[in-house]
Parts: sequence; C-alpha cells; structure tokens
Amino acid sequence: MDEDMLADQRRLVELVEEEGWDVTDLEISAYDSPWADEDDPEATVTITARKPYEGDRNDGEDDGGDNESPYRLK
Repeated sequence: MDEDMLADQRRLVELVEEEGWDVTDLEISAYDSPWADEDDPEATVTITARKPYEGDRNDGEDDGGDNESPYRLK
C-alpha cells in the first residue's frame, strides 16, 4: 500500500477526531480505477465514527407519536 495513501488516511482520522468524533472502524481500499485511463492507483477510505450529544431526547412530554415503538430509545 502506498505510504501517501496511509498518510492521507491518518490525516482524515485526525480531522474527524479534532471535531470530537470517536473513530470506531476504519478501512482503506487501494485499487486501479476501471474508469480512468491513467495508471495511478486510487483509494477509498471508509471511516465509522460516533459522537454522543448532550441533552434530553425524551423530556417526558407526549409528542403524539407511538411511544411503544421497538426502535425508540428509552
């Protein structure tokens, strides 16, 4: 894998973390583009990150919705 690609990946992670995100998964794929006539490789970086937000999600008021939804956080 090209050192420039890895350096770019590290920089992207740094930028995400500087914004308060916690990187939980990281993947880089290097390949030769099937769409370009050039011989230069390309890379795709996938970053999965999480960031908790402060505040009440449910302040006890009825929002008129179905509060029994299995997808609602309690």
